[in-house]
Order: sequence, then structure tokens, then C-alpha cells
Amino acid sequence: MGEEYREVRLPRRNLRDFFYEREVMKEPGEEKYMLRALELAGRARGLTRPNPMVGCVIVRRGAVAGEGFHQRAGAPHAEVMAIREAGKETLGADLYVNLEPCCHHGRTPPCTEAIITAGIGRVYAAMEDPNPRVSGRGGGILSRAGIPVTYGLSAESAGRLNETYLKHVRTGLPFVFIKSAVSLDGKTATRTGDSRWITGEEERAVVHDMRNGADAILVGIGTVLADDPRLTTRVPGGKGRNPDRVVMDPLLRIPHRAKVLTHGGEGKTIIVTTGLASGERAEKLRKLGAEVLVMKKQGQFIDMKELMTIFGKRGVASVMIEGGSEVAASALSAGVVDKVVYFIAPTIIGGKEAPGAVGGEGVSSLRDAISLWDLSYTRVGKSIMVEGYLRNGKN
Repeated sequence: MGEEYREVRLPRRNLRDFFYEREVMKEPGEEKYMLRALELAGRARGLTRPNPMVGCVIVRRGAVAGEGFHQRAGAPHAEVMAIREAGKETLGADLYVNLEPCCHHGRTPPCTEAIITAGIGRVYAAMEDPNPRVSGRGGGILSRAGIPVTYGLSAESAGRLNETYLKHVRTGLPFVFIKSAVSLDGKTATRTGDSRWITGEEERAVVHDMRNGADAILVGIGTVLADDPRLTTRVPGGKGRNPDRVVMDPLLRIPHRAKVLTHGGEGKTIIVTTGLASGERAEKLRKLGAEVLVMKKQGQFIDMKELMTIFGKRGVASVMIEGGSEVAASALSAGVVDKVVYFIAPTIIGGKEAPGAVGGEGVSSLRDAISLWDLSYTRVGKSIMVEGYLRNGKN
């Protein structure tokens, strides 16, 4: 299959930069209602874990009667919220939802029961839910109750919106993506290590939205020593959720006053190290509140595949790799990366010693270079945000 190029419309990463309304007006018939459901779902990015993001629109006689979205885990589901808003207008109405309605008892009752009781006439679901407790069963229950269910409307956009949920449910592993900010000539810093700031405020706002949607942020010890980042989420209104902060530190060189150890909020700090590290330093870090995870090495690096397996078993659905060219090289070499997101700034740094986004030995032939598919390009501030998927990451 050749490379596919598209202009991204759904879902946007910057939650303050949705433009669904403009697109909805262009779409005919059912498509515009599903796009609206996707927009509603995306409003809860970072708040519904471990549940997916779901939005719902109820339409009767060509007019929207009710809308809703799943706002947080444990709260009413999108379908229930929309049914409540629609009231008596649900009888014979069409219901649009970006994921198959649930049919099991969890923290909330099954959405299928609410749909049947409300007298909904037809259901349009963008895609089936791969969760074994739901997959095909929710639609089957509705069909047997005399409510036709149609799948596939805006399925690609629905998959992109919940790509972390889908990967984790299907494989038990986290969805892994690399974020990097580079100059036009591919540098992440000057030869002296100065990297603040290659991109501007608008780009950084998008990055904080990405952090808000991730379960963990992973960096190398080099990034901590050079920049001393907090790795927290800062979004307007203080509604951001801090993910876990993971530092790859084989020899435990992290300073005890590093901001990742002292500015955590609700997220925890995990220091991934090896048996070569000092046991005394490990114990000191534990007393400071960090978890010290001792891993085996894979060549010169910590075993990334094993690390992602551990995270997956812990329920970590997404990992954002944000710093360190060697960490990026290790993750790419291990085949654990699903997507890359590059912010390319209109700046030229130059210099043979200035670092690039990916370290390691690199490939010796262009035939061995990593190719991306399903590329998209979006203008963010003065930069161009390029997103692309790796073949091993196709869900």
C-alpha cells in the first residue's frame, strides 16, 4: 500500500482549535450529525480514562433533539445524556454515536437498555467497540429489539479519536507516540544544548493538550539534566490532568531536586533503571516518593518492549515520548512506536554537533529508513505539525 496523504480535519489535538462547526455545515445528511458526535466526544479528552471518548446526537424530523458526551469515568454515558436532553422527542428518532453502545453493567447501567426504553428508531454507530464485553453484542441487542444499527459512518475519524483506547483494548499494550520539536534543518537544540524555545506558545499549548490525553510521559535522563522539565499539564482553567512521568535513567543520575520529583501533582514519577545503578540512590529516590523500576538491558538500552508490556498490564493506555534522541531511537528500534508528531519550526540552527530528533546509529541504507503512512499536516502557530503512523502501529 502506498503512502496516503490527507489534510486532518478530525480529531484536532488542540482542544481550543476545533472547527467542526464549519465542517458540519458542509456535510450532507447523516455525516454532519456524526461529526457533531465526534466533536462532543473530544471535549472530554483526558477525562474519561480508562473509558473511551463518546459523543451522541439524537435527531428527530431533521432537527437535533438532544446531545451529550461522556464527561468522565463513572459519569452517565453519552447516550444517556442525549436521551435526557431530548426528553419525549426520542420516540422514533435517530441516534448518532461514535462507538457501539455498551450492553454491560459497570459503574453505569447498559446504554442499550436506555436506548430501547427511550423508543429510539434507528442507531448510527461509527464503529464497533472492540471491548470483548461489548463487541457486536450491543448492536445485536438493539437489532433484536427492532432497532436497526448501521456501522461505518465517519469510522476513520472515530478510530483516530479513540486510537489509544483501541490499541490498548485490542493488544493490552499502550499506544506510543513520539513528540518532537525541530528546526527546519532537523535540530532539536543548538550545539551548546539550548532548546528553549524552538517553537512558540501556540505549539506548546497543543503539546499540553497532548499531555492531558496521555497516561504517561517518557523522557531520558539527558533531558532531565539539560532542561529540568516538570512534565506536567498546563491547560486553561487548571482542568488538565498530569500523567505519570517516566525517566529512563540506567545509572540513576537524576538530581534529588529535579522538578519531576518535586512538581508532580496527582501524577507519579517512575525512574526506570538497571541493575548497574546504586541501591543506595534507588532507596533515596523511593523515600522522595518516586517509584524505581529496575529493568534488564537490551544491548545499550533498557528493554523498551518489556517496559511497554509492564505499562500495559498496569492499565497505561498511552505513552508520550517527549525527550531524548537516544530514547526515541531505542523506542523506534524496538518497534513499540505507533505514531510520531513533529513540530517543524521556520528556524535554521545548523552545526555538526547540534543534536537531531533521533539518535542511535541510524540506518545505512535509505531502503531501511522508517516510512510513515496516513500523513497529515497542520499549521500551528508559526510551525507545521506533521503527524504520521508507523506500519506496526496500524490499529
